[in-house]
Amino acid sequence: MRHWMTAAVAATALIAAAAGDVWAQAGTIRVRLNSDIRSTDPGTNRDENTDAVVQHMIEGLVAFKEDATVGPMLAEKIAVSEDATTYTFTLRDGVTFHNGAKLTADDVVWAWKRYADPATKWRCAPDFDGRGLMKVTGVEAKDPRTVVFALAKPSALFLTVMARVDCGSTGIYHRDSVGPDGKWVQPIGTGPFKLGEWKRGEYVELLRNTAYAARPGRRDGYTGNKTPLVDRLRFVVIPDAAAAKAALLSGSVDLLPDTNNADAAELRKRPEVAVHETQTMSMSGILFQTKDPQVGDVRLRKAILAALDTTEIVKAVTEGEARPNASPIPTASPFHTAAHQAVPKQDLALAKKLLAEAGYKGQAIKIVATKRYPTSFDTAVLAQAMMQAAGINAEIEVLDWATMLDKYSKGDYQMMSFLYSARLDPALSFEMITGPKATQPRKVWDNPEAIAMIQDALAVGDRAKRQAIFDQLYARFQADRPMIVLYNGMETGVTRKQVKGYASFVIGVPRLWGVSIE
Repeated sequence: MRHWMTAAVAATALIAAAAGDVWAQAGTIRVRLNSDIRSTDPGTNRDENTDAVVQHMIEGLVAFKEDATVGPMLAEKIAVSEDATTYTFTLRDGVTFHNGAKLTADDVVWAWKRYADPATKWRCAPDFDGRGLMKVTGVEAKDPRTVVFALAKPSALFLTVMARVDCGSTGIYHRDSVGPDGKWVQPIGTGPFKLGEWKRGEYVELLRNTAYAARPGRRDGYTGNKTPLVDRLRFVVIPDAAAAKAALLSGSVDLLPDTNNADAAELRKRPEVAVHETQTMSMSGILFQTKDPQVGDVRLRKAILAALDTTEIVKAVTEGEARPNASPIPTASPFHTAAHQAVPKQDLALAKKLLAEAGYKGQAIKIVATKRYPTSFDTAVLAQAMMQAAGINAEIEVLDWATMLDKYSKGDYQMMSFLYSARLDPALSFEMITGPKATQPRKVWDNPEAIAMIQDALAVGDRAKRQAIFDQLYARFQADRPMIVLYNGMETGVTRKQVKGYASFVIGVPRLWGVSIE
């Protein structure tokens, strides 16, 4: 693939380089963001960049460990009742918020009530209020260090959902995070960094929490020891990938959390940088709006799948870094067994046969895409060409990321090239795409039987029984074909050699605690 830089891109790189003279102060790590964050309110108006920044300020009762299991974070210990419907959390002693106030069980209850309030618009509220995964029937502070959560029925994934990064890790923040009118002001959390300045469209600066109460031991995913080792983190907005690479090589930024696959090979040869790679559980694919008059016909959806050479698409858009995966269960999951490993092959004859059966007459079918994520845009371009070769009148609508995300949330599209952040349990991998469209329009698979099967998987702890459920879910998914899963991501972070202690993580979001700069 040929790389080139326009005059505008070159100018952006020069501006970034000049800014580096100002930013390069001792104890500051400068991190590239490909777009600005959407808010600082955990798990509400969010995307992956927002999660990456907020996770440095906010902590929950539990968090994901390095091996993708869940461990305590603000909790010192967790006791579960015999019937698995009561969870008792004992808070760690000596933890304080960024404003100096001591963390208490009352703060946990207050934060939970705000999450549960429909006015907050917390994206994970349906997972806890009975509309989705489970129902929390009560949260009570027994004493200053003890808080009890009661569930309507057992859930094998209660802690896992609480730890989800896209849920803001159900982070606990001080009540002064909102104003007298109840509106969000800024996160006053317990994390290793606190908000300094957010200059919209330019940067978000976080300051070291000098009173941070770290857990003992080593760094362990999003839990463990999270001691901050630098005075500042500056997340710099550089939308263009070429400008971001130029900024890294010039020393204007210190970290690209996830560089383009095409650039990775070149950067591996550069002595001034280090490349950090890991397989993630993120998912890339093409969504169908099954309520649409055209792609609502499963025969048309299957015709589109038959028209695509998905193996070639994955090879092309990831520069051979990722391998195809057609299942919602990530390849890194132990539940990704033989039943999930087959990859559909292109079959133009079948595509044309199914198009005829669906009564397709050449109507335009629009694929929504964004250039913010080059692999996602390139996927749409290749899919369009392959669909057209099969006689499908495919068009691409290119949108900025914010507009596309809004359309996704509303289900306002026919087809969409989209990326999902990591889910670390198969039930959650299926749940993120499954649900009633009437109440959760962003969900692509509105199948009551599938929803019931996911509920069963949430309640069952036996490994073999869960595997059987997931295999049945995938068979039903293939029959309904609400989306085309393509591959799971590779995170390729690149740092200047002066950055020490950085490592990519399976969730695919950068961690800057325990990281220093020389």
